[in-house]
Amino acid sequence: MTKTVLNDQQRQAWALSINGFSLLKLFLITILASSCNTLSKQDIHGQMSPEKLEFSATINPRGNTWVVNNLAENQTMITKEGVQNWKNIDNELRTYFKTNAIGNLHLGLHIKVPEGISKIKVSVGDQSKEITVSNRGFENIPVGVFTIGKTGYHYIQLEGIEKTGATVADIKEVLVGGPAVNGAITHVKEDFYWGRRGPSVHLSYITPEDTDILWFYNEITVPENEDVIGSYYMANGFGQGYFGMQVNTETERRVLFSVWSPFETQDPNEIPDDQKIILLGKGKGVTTGEFGNEGSGGQSYKVFDWKAGNTYKFLLKGEPSENNSTDFTAYFYDPEIKEWNLIASFRRPHTSTYLTRPHSFLENFETEMGFVSRQAEYTNQWVFDTKGNWHELTQAKFTADATARKGSREDYAGGAYGNTFYMRNCGFFSDKTDMDTFHRRKSNGVAPNIDFSALEVPNKNTVK
Repeated sequence: MTKTVLNDQQRQAWALSINGFSLLKLFLITILASSCNTLSKQDIHGQMSPEKLEFSATINPRGNTWVVNNLAENQTMITKEGVQNWKNIDNELRTYFKTNAIGNLHLGLHIKVPEGISKIKVSVGDQSKEITVSNRGFENIPVGVFTIGKTGYHYIQLEGIEKTGATVADIKEVLVGGPAVNGAITHVKEDFYWGRRGPSVHLSYITPEDTDILWFYNEITVPENEDVIGSYYMANGFGQGYFGMQVNTETERRVLFSVWSPFETQDPNEIPDDQKIILLGKGKGVTTGEFGNEGSGGQSYKVFDWKAGNTYKFLLKGEPSENNSTDFTAYFYDPEIKEWNLIASFRRPHTSTYLTRPHSFLENFETEMGFVSRQAEYTNQWVFDTKGNWHELTQAKFTADATARKGSREDYAGGAYGNTFYMRNCGFFSDKTDMDTFHRRKSNGVAPNIDFSALEVPNKNTVK
C-alpha cells in the first residue's frame, strides 16, 4: 500500500477543515441546547410552545366561572376559594373575560390536584391543549399560547379527561397575559354575587310634563327561547315599586307586584307599624306577604304559566288616598280568557302621589344563570292622566346598574326597533349599548281600550 505524505501546506489545509467541522458541530449542538432550554414545563410533556409565557393578569373563578352543563354543581364547585369539589369528570367549566385587543393569549392555571394525577383539556375557541397535573400544592402551571382573533367576550373551557384521584383539580386563579390582554381585560374583580347575576338594564319612559298620571299601561313579549330561569321581565315600574313577570323554576312562573315601604331597611321585620305597607285586597289565586334584601315592603304574586312568544298586558293605578297615603293597584290581562285579573292593591303610608317615573327593567336573580342571555320586547306604553287623556310613550332612556357602570360586566343592550323597545342582558355578548342614551320607537297610535269601571275593585274581605 502506498503511503501518502503531506507537505506543510497540505497539513495546514487539512487542520483548518477539521477545525471548521468541529466549530459547525459545536454551533449546532449549542442551538439545540438553547432550544431545549426555552421549552416550558408543558413543552416537556409534548406541547411545543416557542413563545415564552408571561402572565399579567389573574381571573378569579368565583366571579367569572360557571359549570355550564350541570347548573346544580355551581353551588358546590364555585366557592370563595375558586373551583373546588370537581368530582364529576363530565362537568364543563367556562371562565369568561373580554379583551380590547387581539393577538396571542398566554394562558395558565394556578392549580393543584389533592391526590392522584389528572389530565385536563383547555380550550379557547377552536383551539385546545391538554395538561397533566399532579402537584399537591398550588402552582402556576402554564397551558400554552392561544390566538385571539377578535375583540369582545371569550371563554376558556376546561374539561376533565382523566383522573386517578377523587377530584379532577382545585383551581384558585386563571392566569392570562400576552398581546391579547395588553389592552386590558374586562372581568368581575369584586362583588362576586352581583357579578355572577350580571347587569340589570332599564328603560325610563319620557312622560308629558305637568301631567298627573293615574294609570300606566304596558305590554311585554318574551321571544321563544329567551324565557330563562331567574329572569324578571318587569313591565310597570314606578317610583315606589314594580310589576312584571318571572321565570322562577323549570316548572313555575309568576306575575309579581311589589311596593316598597317608605322605611329603608333590608329586613321587613324592622319596619315600624306606621310605615308598613297595607294590603287592601288581592285577586284570586294571589299570594301576598313581605319581602326584603333589596329594600322591604309588601309583595304579591300569582303563579301563572305564561308562555314565550305571547304578548302580556299590565295595568297599574296609583292615586293619593287618606291620611297622606297612596294606593297602588295592579291588574294583569290573561290572553287565554281575555280578562283583566286583579293581582293586588297596596296602601303606602307617608306618601301622597300619583304615578311617577314609569319604567321597565330586565334582571337575572339567579347567580347560576348569569352566563345565559335573555331578552324581552316592551311593545306598547301608554299613560292615562287625571283629566281622562291617554298619552303614548315613545321615547325612553336606557340605563344599567352598578355592575355595568363600574365595568364588571359589559353584556347589556337596549333600545328600539320599529314600534318596539327591547332590552337584553347576561350571556357575555359583545355588542353592548351605551348607557344613558335615548331611544325612540315608532308610534302605534291606538290607545288601549279599557273599561276601568269593569275592573275588579279591591276588597279587604279577600285579605287573610
